[in-house]
Amino acid sequence: MSEIRALIVDDSSVMRKIVERALRQAGLTTMLVFEAGSGTEAIEVLKTMQVDLILSDINMPLMDGLEFVRQIRAQNLAPGVPVVMITTESSEEHVKQAIEAGARGYIRKPFTAEQVKERVLPLLNAA
Repeated sequence: MSEIRALIVDDSSVMRKIVERALRQAGLTTMLVFEAGSGTEAIEVLKTMQVDLILSDINMPLMDGLEFVRQIRAQNLAPGVPVVMITTESSEEHVKQAIEAGARGYIRKPFTAEQVKERVLPLLNAA
């Protein structure tokens, strides 16, 4: 697999690093990571950068993950790029809404590198 360009969207810089580490432990060792602290910031990244994978938290200020997915689909910013939502146990309805908006999967917090591997690598292989 060639270099993967991943966008990690989360209002917590610590969580962005945890997601990046989990991706690397899952086998994505050749990866260029872009980070955004909100959906709004992520939209700006996508206007200038092409990515192969997007992982986004659902609960964020300014623009949450649901609106972010809706916006990138409406603006055709990352056509065909798999979006994986990162969620807490309590946001089951949000996950359903995210899938309806165009997300391709989700990872529930707290997660392991093995769970990331199971949810993310098949999406990249299919893309």
